Parts: sequence; C-alpha cells; structure tokens
Amino acid sequence: MAEGNPEMAPGQAQAQENLIPGVKHVIAENLRDAAGIAGRQAVREYSGKILQADIEDDKRNFTRFFLIRKLGGKGKKGTADYRGMIPPGANKTSIAFHVKNMPGALFKSLSVFALRDISLSKIESRPMRGRPWEYVFYVDFLRGDDEAARNALRHLEEVAEFVKVMGIYKAA
Repeated sequence: MAEGNPEMAPGQAQAQENLIPGVKHVIAENLRDAAGIAGRQAVREYSGKILQADIEDDKRNFTRFFLIRKLGGKGKKGTADYRGMIPPGANKTSIAFHVKNMPGALFKSLSVFALRDISLSKIESRPMRGRPWEYVFYVDFLRGDDEAARNALRHLEEVAEFVKVMGIYKAA
C-alpha cells in the first residue's frame, strides 16, 4: 500500500478520512470481482456505482488503517528494532504477547503497565491455533516510545513467552 501512496512511508500508520483510494483503484483497474466501501464523493469523483447505501450499523463508526511491514533482525524473544520507523508525536502503542497458562501470568503481564502508570486503552485475547487454553493478548497502551514504555516492554519480555510490538503511532 505504501508504494501506491506517496504520502505514506513504510512502517507509518496514517489515519484516513475515508476509503476513496480503494474505490479509485477498483474503478481505475476495472475490477469486476471487487468492490470498495466509500462515501458518495467517490461515486462523483471516479464515476463509480453505488451497489448498497447506508451499510454501517453504527453512525459513530470509524475506520482505521494500518500499514504492516516485517522488519529484519530480531532481538530478544522476537522483538525487532522498530525505533527508526516511529512517527514524530507518536503517543499510542499496539502490542501482542503470549503468557503461559498458569495462575497469575496475565496479572504479572498487565502489572508491568500499572507499575509505570501506563493506561491501557484496549485488551483483547485470541486463542492460539492448535494450542487449547492458550491465548495471544493484543493490547493498546497510551504511550509512545518513551523510557516508561520501553521499560514496561522490557519487563513484559521477562514474564511473557513472546512480545511483538505491532506499532507505535499517533492516536486517532
């Protein structure tokens, strides 16, 4: 996606106001087996056709986009050197981690943030494929790449089986 969007550098998360670039691609390439979701402006601007209107189920709905890129080189337990790709003013971090299925493991993992007064804005769990009763936890926390966040991540690596930094970016 970065190659088709000169304003988006690899590794940079960018908030989008709408889905017009996807619709533009579908129309420009005359893709008969694809469709895009966008506002009426796309129809006017690119001579598209509305197949279904008002498809949202919540008028307060927001869509966020992420550019995900694999980094070369791995550090301890799978973390990579991501610092060169952090946009200025980044104030939110998304991570994934896994802990052993044992009493207190999740508590210890989340404590690394509480001990540093780092606020979590999202926590989700997803089962690990082929590993019953084991989960990957996806967490967003409200810090960029500062000392407290780096220390929390280092501490998390000590108690978790793996930790992946998915991105550090400006909150939408």
